[in-house]
Amino acid sequence: MLATAAIAAVIAIPILVVLSYVFVPTGDIWQHLASTVLPRYVTNTLWLMVGVGAGTLVIGTGTAWLVTLHRFPGRDLLQWMLLLPMAVPSYVIAYTYGGLMDFAGPVQSALRQLFGWHKSDYWFPEIRTLGGAITILTLVLYPYVYLLARAAFTEQSVCVLEASRTLGAGPWRRFLGVGLPLARPAVVAGVALALMETLNDLGAVQHFAVDTFTTGIFRTWFGLGEPAAAAQLAAILLLFVLFLLVLERWSRGEARYHQTSIRYRALPSLRLKGIEAGLAVAACTMPVLLGFLVPLGVLLWWAIRSQALGFDERFAGLALHSVSLAALAAGLAVVLSLVLAYGARLRPTPLVRGLVRLASTGYAVPGAVIAVGIMLPFAAIDRTIDAWARATFGVSTGLILSGTVIAVTFAYLVRFLAISFNAAEASLAKVGRSMDDAGRVLGRRPIEILTTIHLPLLRPSLLAAALLVFVDVIKELPATLVLRPFNFDTLAIHAYELAGDERLAEVAAPALAILAAGLGPVVLLARSIGRSRPGHGP
Repeated sequence: MLATAAIAAVIAIPILVVLSYVFVPTGDIWQHLASTVLPRYVTNTLWLMVGVGAGTLVIGTGTAWLVTLHRFPGRDLLQWMLLLPMAVPSYVIAYTYGGLMDFAGPVQSALRQLFGWHKSDYWFPEIRTLGGAITILTLVLYPYVYLLARAAFTEQSVCVLEASRTLGAGPWRRFLGVGLPLARPAVVAGVALALMETLNDLGAVQHFAVDTFTTGIFRTWFGLGEPAAAAQLAAILLLFVLFLLVLERWSRGEARYHQTSIRYRALPSLRLKGIEAGLAVAACTMPVLLGFLVPLGVLLWWAIRSQALGFDERFAGLALHSVSLAALAAGLAVVLSLVLAYGARLRPTPLVRGLVRLASTGYAVPGAVIAVGIMLPFAAIDRTIDAWARATFGVSTGLILSGTVIAVTFAYLVRFLAISFNAAEASLAKVGRSMDDAGRVLGRRPIEILTTIHLPLLRPSLLAAALLVFVDVIKELPATLVLRPFNFDTLAIHAYELAGDERLAEVAAPALAILAAGLGPVVLLARSIGRSRPGHGP
């Protein structure tokens, strides 16, 4: 219990620090922000959430329903390809579409050359707008909804759908009146995850010149040199996240979502023909095409045209930094999550469960908020130690915590511990209590039971969790941008800096490396869903 409480307390530090700065006086800077840019931050952030929420809901839920309960050409391939955009970081797809759709990009250049147009002769949608940011983020984040919705649809029994059909309900009515309500918790959870990632985004919105709370935090900290005001902006952003969580819980009310049928029968697949089949293929192909294949093609074209795939010493160093940080964070996350999950199993008291939930809420907190909550206390500790060392020994200790690998790794743990914890908790729940009882009868201590009995059984789930954390760390941008050590760039930072200098062709190499790292976990997720249906054999 002490270990669980200590881990939960440490993980909660960034959030508590940010909230503690709400009432810290900041002079005239807050008044300046409120009268100039704050309304724009609020408006853009709200519209971004509304647009991305609606887009991911429609695309994710619709495609999940189509591939789960219908048969059409290419369905077996599309049902896992629909997850591929999850491997593409939002800032990478923003860079590719920015370069593709800009005035000097290949699309508009081809149109002008083909029709002999000049700039004033035609209208073309501007990609670097709020609408463009909504579209880009929707293409990247809809797999969160698709993933959970498809799992929920897969677990449904045909019995309830047959009951609705005997009452005269057609396909659309069965979907809206039966299938969707039963999957509502999963769908809402997927939308909530997509919105949290939207609030966390920095690279895409900044590249498209859309001012949000995340871009405001960086601008206030680095541009104005006001960490307290940046912390207050981070606190407001945190309130957006809390509002999402409360709204989702409140929307459920006293409703319960379960099937009343005690029998499970495998879901049938309705064969689509003609126009219906063509529309289903188009509906499932377009998200994959726009969210994965087009960005991949653009990156490969840039790499070939500019010969940007030269893996020189600098690129090797960037890759080493990214891989080492990701491996360190993934390993620590698995160890800490195992301690938390096993501690809750040994003593499932309300206090322990509450502490564990507190430690696993970091995924809901944007990386910019976590970075602010870490940098402020770490910098204060560094200044205190340095002042003491100067006064006592006449030497300067420099940066011990802030601006080091310690700070950035801690941020990754706060942000992604929930991923590995959920995997460890779910796997432990499948191990019967009789295994623990047998170990105690044989005189084994709890730590011995964990290492000799549980750990071998949990190894596959823990490895999968470590892989997911590894990939998320490689893609993570906001926290890395603030907390990375000096002269310690990563692939994500390098791509961000190149895009900021409009050297988009050179983005190809780091972007392709990040994308390649994300494909493995996506394929594993796709395979696991197919085996998740009740009664499905190995």
